[in-house]
Amino acid sequence: MKSSLEKSRRRRTAGTYVFFIIGSIIMIFPFVWMFLTSFKSVEESMLIPPTILPQEWQGKNYSDAMASLPFLALYKNTILMIVWRVVCAVVFSSMAGYAFAKLNFKGKGVLFSLVLIQMMLPSQIFITPQYQMLAKLGLTNTVFALVFPGIVSAFGTFFLRQAYMGIPNEIAEAAYLDGCTQWQTFYKVMAPLTKASMAALAVFTAVFAYGDLMWPLIVNTDLNMMTLSSGLATLRGQFSTNFPVMMAGSLLAMIPMVVLYLFFQKQFIEGVAMTGGK
Repeated sequence: MKSSLEKSRRRRTAGTYVFFIIGSIIMIFPFVWMFLTSFKSVEESMLIPPTILPQEWQGKNYSDAMASLPFLALYKNTILMIVWRVVCAVVFSSMAGYAFAKLNFKGKGVLFSLVLIQMMLPSQIFITPQYQMLAKLGLTNTVFALVFPGIVSAFGTFFLRQAYMGIPNEIAEAAYLDGCTQWQTFYKVMAPLTKASMAALAVFTAVFAYGDLMWPLIVNTDLNMMTLSSGLATLRGQFSTNFPVMMAGSLLAMIPMVVLYLFFQKQFIEGVAMTGGK
């Protein structure tokens, strides 16, 4: 009996490992294909049936990609956009989340309903009014234009509101008894208790900002003011595309997020786990 249970457990474990190995291969294969394609010629990249390994490894695709795009400017714009969007999302969402979770004020339910409605609506419907606001202010083709849609985060407000609601009210009441003002209670007592949630919000804000394509492509038409995602989109031709150069540029564009992940791997994993738990 014990032997059969042991065999059954081993079969389940082996099946689980096989499932995850196959899933890992499926997820990694596009990156491997992108890497190999970046060393092929244009003709070889379009062969049917396709070839896996390049017949002749061509490193000039990377130099062509760097010559086609101002990567230093694209890196700078992308990093500034990510940093400022993360700062704005964490700071403003934390304050708004605390207010909705712990404070009582007139119109609280109506205002929070507006936050929920904004989360339900597709972000594309806000592009036209946001662009008109920036155009009338003369702020297109600027770093501020890239940051503008992320100054306030409806998702961040809702996410941190849930985090603050999980903190007992007795903690805030104890701070009041010790002489803390409302502001001191927020940033000295309550905000430090939500550091894990703030880290999770920062991680996902950075990922979403890095992958944002439509807004940077619309608001900044100057190539030197574009981000990595919108800059790479300009490599796609109308009738034909140099896929090896595009793949080389894509690999170069991955560097910031890879470095970010290597430095903040723990926060990435905790952020994903926490969001799934919420």
